[in-house]
Amino acid sequence: MNVADSKRPRARNARPKIEKAALELFIREGVDAATTREIADVAGVSEGALYRHYKGKDELALALFMDTHNRLGEMMADAFLQSGNLEEKVRGAVTAYCAFADEDWLSFSYHLVSLNRYLPHDTKRADDPVSVVETLIQQLMDAGEIPKGDPAILAAMSLGVVMQSGLNKIYNRLPGPFSQHVGIFTQTILAILFQK
Repeated sequence: MNVADSKRPRARNARPKIEKAALELFIREGVDAATTREIADVAGVSEGALYRHYKGKDELALALFMDTHNRLGEMMADAFLQSGNLEEKVRGAVTAYCAFADEDWLSFSYHLVSLNRYLPHDTKRADDPVSVVETLIQQLMDAGEIPKGDPAILAAMSLGVVMQSGLNKIYNRLPGPFSQHVGIFTQTILAILFQK
């Protein structure tokens, strides 16, 4: 701890401030370029406060990614547990995803731009977002609701509809709230699921 840190009063609710500051810096500068000192300064807390919650920047960066990754898996599973026909369920999943993007743009953006970096840290498991979607597609095939096919490629293509659009939004190529595109996302995913 340096002298400046020892003079700074102990921050209340430091963790949310640290996480928000980290997301902002990770998106703007990249994880490698951002420092714990910068994160603490932007958060308005001491660097020691960051280390009270996380072992360091790498642990913080991975935790922020996995928090969003796990939330997305839960959202997909919850949407398909709702009553309704297939179109209503797909629309529910897409609506939840888009609402999350609009409500928590920092976490949404960070997750998308960090997939290649952090996905290798996540072992394939039943509740990760991709596995959830693959399992749901397989169940739809088994029930005869959609044509037989490869659940892995259909999941990748379906997720790609919203993920690639999300990347375009991050890079200011898709204006307005993400939720305004729920209809076209839903119809495109249904077209993918009903391919022959």
